Amino acid sequence: MSTISAHPVSPIEFNEDTIRAIFGHEAAEDETIERLKSYYLKTNIYNSMKSQIPLLILVGHKGVGKSALLKVLASEDGDEGRIPITVQPNDIFDLDVSEANFLKKIEIWKNGLATIIFNKLVQSLNDPITSRISNKTFAEWCSRFNNLLLATFGKKLTDLQTEAINLSSSTFTSMLKNTLFSEKPIVIYLDDLDRGWENTTADIKNLSAMLNAVRDLSRDMQNLKFRIALRSDVYYAVRTSDETTDKIDGSVIWQSWSNHEILVMLIKRIETYFGREINQDFLLSQKQRDISHYLNQVFEERFHGSGHWENAPMYQVLMSLIRKRPRDLVKLCTLAARKAYQNHHHLILTTDLESVFKNYSNDRLTDTSTEYKSELPMIQELLLKMKPSQKELLASPCLFTREQLIKKLSNILSMSHFTFKDGKEVTPQSLAAFLYKINFITARKSTGSEILRVYYDENQYIYNDFTDFGYSYEIHPAYRWALQPSSPAALFRQIELLESDDQP
Repeated sequence: MSTISAHPVSPIEFNEDTIRAIFGHEAAEDETIERLKSYYLKTNIYNSMKSQIPLLILVGHKGVGKSALLKVLASEDGDEGRIPITVQPNDIFDLDVSEANFLKKIEIWKNGLATIIFNKLVQSLNDPITSRISNKTFAEWCSRFNNLLLATFGKKLTDLQTEAINLSSSTFTSMLKNTLFSEKPIVIYLDDLDRGWENTTADIKNLSAMLNAVRDLSRDMQNLKFRIALRSDVYYAVRTSDETTDKIDGSVIWQSWSNHEILVMLIKRIETYFGREINQDFLLSQKQRDISHYLNQVFEERFHGSGHWENAPMYQVLMSLIRKRPRDLVKLCTLAARKAYQNHHHLILTTDLESVFKNYSNDRLTDTSTEYKSELPMIQELLLKMKPSQKELLASPCLFTREQLIKKLSNILSMSHFTFKDGKEVTPQSLAAFLYKINFITARKSTGSEILRVYYDENQYIYNDFTDFGYSYEIHPAYRWALQPSSPAALFRQIELLESDDQP
């Protein structure tokens, strides 16, 4: 872990620098690598991505930390003697993949990626990350690499660091089979490739061709590993539209978090801010109520609200409002800390949190609309029309049996016309499945005194057209202030706080 200067335990002034230092950047990949590594929580997903398998595709919703994980892995590669190379959209901008023939597309991708990776490899030998492994052994390795370049291209490393070179995937494959790269393997990180994704046929074919190309390259070269990050909606679009992608299904790792892991992540950020070491494995093994005292340095201990929220532990409130995405928690904490600063509070109090729930909720609805409009262009209208009716407000608003959910969506469809981008039929059932998939609604079941909420990523088959597993469905609390802006006080009586993640 990186050394962090200790902050004295004194009243906190929640200015922007302090907020960022405690909670981190909303987009963790934009954090400095030292700070990111100091508070990064290494879960089983991290261990899986760290494996020696040649090709792994990290799939998850926005805000679950895909880019942050790749950034941590790339940094550790540099520390551990591997050569990390990151490929981003601007690197492939000039790659012409307009060729109609699918097999030709794959070949264009293979040759294009080979060229990009080779040139980045040459450039990376002067990169700060790679320089961490610069020692006598590495210098000898570079000398032998220089000889390989002379034999292959008739040019030295210093020549190629100032000029680009095009090469075929076969030449690249032949080069990487050299024993040099068994000593220092190359790990390629392809991130943010879904930037500008519109879910068109061309988008799907191009990404499918790229995945096929990467699979070919990783299969042909034992010393080259690929790690790819994709949004879940993008992966679904490709996986369900192209039968060739069944071959990469076994390479997919789903990026997911439990609320317990996210709470430990928050505790780790707080503790490292104060310069203290923690044992994350110990925290992960404990019950939430037994580790919640770590939050008391930054938050009021209990939420002084009403209804179900009256005198609730603060951790319970925070965990109930996030969608199992670290970015949600960082956003909520950041908004509340800014309000605490305006109110001259040295802890984040109930009033600070209450005053930002509406903004937080509006942001979540906007983010969801932006994330999934490539599938359902009028998604924002659909989400807003899920607001409770006057009749529903008198009963259990935003909580539905299966039949009630279908009836509400049927009423919405009678007044609006929605179309899926892929041409799939729009029915109340297909809209319900879509809302469940994007985590706007969660499956819900009462287990004694506790409420169990199940997300699509945890069980894709709870909502389907064939079997009723006895769950009801609930609009996630993160959206409720956006849907009931005129009655925020009533939400404390309606929303039951989450209990089920108290067990690690």
